[in-house]
Amino acid sequence: MSEARRLVVGISGATGIAYGVRVLELARKAGVETHLVVTPAGQQTRAYETGMSAADLAAMADVTYRPADIGAAIASGSFRTAGMIVAPCSIRTLSAVAYANNDNLLTRAADVTLKERRRLVLMVRETPLTMAHLRAMTAVTETGGIVMPPVPAFYLNPETVSDIVDHTAGRALDLLGIDVPDLPRWGETPTERK
Repeated sequence: MSEARRLVVGISGATGIAYGVRVLELARKAGVETHLVVTPAGQQTRAYETGMSAADLAAMADVTYRPADIGAAIASGSFRTAGMIVAPCSIRTLSAVAYANNDNLLTRAADVTLKERRRLVLMVRETPLTMAHLRAMTAVTETGGIVMPPVPAFYLNPETVSDIVDHTAGRALDLLGIDVPDLPRWGETPTERK
């Protein structure tokens, strides 16, 4: 499997699991093999925010891993990938990644992504931000990660929450060079002015 056709997806405990679900769906549509790890807090959020079971979520990925499985393929730099997206990314996960606190498979896989100089996209879900949050974002950015809070783009005149989630998840995949068919783009898609 070419590294450009393989993606690691992490889901942590912040609100916004819809982003992780949509990243998995769009990656599959693009023909990308997905490797998923969900933290225990991510599973709690799944239960709060969706009607999906843990098995339903796992079935959306090609391969799933337990957070305690630090010997998994995605914990090794020799396992080639296009990179990793954490969607949503909690402040706890952001901080662990920023300071190489590899206490579970999600944070270990993120650290491996950075050390191998691959793209790491963290869809950080928190507001307002404290100085500690901003410092952790700076540390991740200085290490080569991309902090991408899921901020909606209104220039495409979204009509539903799904439109917003789709566009944001697609843009995150763009950052890893994964082309999402039919993703509306400024200047390429006619927009209706109201």
